[in-house]
Amino acid sequence: MTPETVVDIGEYAMRTVVLVAGPMLLAGMIVGLVISIFQAATQINEMTMTFVPKILAVFVVLIVTLPWSIQQLTSFTEAMFARIANM
Repeated sequence: MTPETVVDIGEYAMRTVVLVAGPMLLAGMIVGLVISIFQAATQINEMTMTFVPKILAVFVVLIVTLPWSIQQLTSFTEAMFARIANM
């Protein structure tokens, strides 16, 4: 196994991680930003007001993107098994 192969596998793995986790993290960040702006405008400091909507947004995005995420992870796994078979 050459260093180029290791770097290529690492790059492919990191790209897959970002693609799968990115939508959920982005949804949580956007909902958190909107709620923070609302809290700053109204001066309401309630911790559950930030936690519950972010969790709900992440779960909704998870459910919506689950088929695509599974397809991405499956193609990554198949590519890794193909690389193992070629070595």
